[in-house]
Amino acid sequence: MKTPESTTGHASLKDREKVAERLLRASARHSYDPDRELDWDAPFEPGKWFWPPELVSLYDTPLWRRMSEEQRHRLARIESASLASIGIWFEIVVMQLLLRHIYDKPVASNHVRYALTEVADECRHSMMFARFLAKSGTPVYPVSPFTHNLTRLFKSTSNTACSLIFTLLCEEVIDWMQRLTFPDDRVQTLVRGVTRIHVIEEARHVRYAKEELRRQLAGAGRLELGLTRAVTGELGRLFVRSFVNPMVYPDSGLDRHTALRQTRASEHRREVLRTGAGRLTGFLEEVGAFDRRSRGLWRAAGLL
Repeated sequence: MKTPESTTGHASLKDREKVAERLLRASARHSYDPDRELDWDAPFEPGKWFWPPELVSLYDTPLWRRMSEEQRHRLARIESASLASIGIWFEIVVMQLLLRHIYDKPVASNHVRYALTEVADECRHSMMFARFLAKSGTPVYPVSPFTHNLTRLFKSTSNTACSLIFTLLCEEVIDWMQRLTFPDDRVQTLVRGVTRIHVIEEARHVRYAKEELRRQLAGAGRLELGLTRAVTGELGRLFVRSFVNPMVYPDSGLDRHTALRQTRASEHRREVLRTGAGRLTGFLEEVGAFDRRSRGLWRAAGLL
């Protein structure tokens, strides 16, 4: 396995302040207030999906083929609520990781100013997802108590590289799904508006995280690099387990164990996850964030 230095080369690292300056300019041009941009008073449109059916976890399984169209729509609506719920959890974790990252950095630097701009974006996204949940009339689906408490430890102790990999894993897969959602005429107008805002603003966050991760791994010692690779594998497994809350199935009138078994066995679902993570896995290979074990865990989870 090549080290990050030999894979990327220090010469390829972009100046941190110049990257942040460009991202600040982009933020000034393309930032949105969801309360003003979206029509929250408009009723949902009868017959439209809350999530593209091809992205629903049970799509193309034997159970899906036996479900009525009404049951499919209900599951899609509840899964969209599950994704909004995990989105809020994720944004809250990312905000804390960002603030830890800049705690010792020069407060007047472009790098810190952009991090604070991203925190403001994530605050708006969390409120947007929460408002969508309230309007959709669905339950809120938190992560499991185990994941909740494990993440409490992670966000307090992780190194910067692990924090950035967590950020990118959550952002890239959901971003890929949302890029399919907002142009889809079959989907509710409000859902398309929410995903469009999120995609536009998250593109800057991904750029910031990738440039900083490249920089962190280029300067990492053997011990830090080994720890980062080990945590990367576990993050992939944790992400897939948490991505859709298992309670969406009984809340949709389905048997939980049957639905979970068929979702985990679904080649279509694995292809969705692999494709959604494709840009990220290529990048992590490039910067040296994988070793044999972490790559194997991602493959077992369906991300590779």
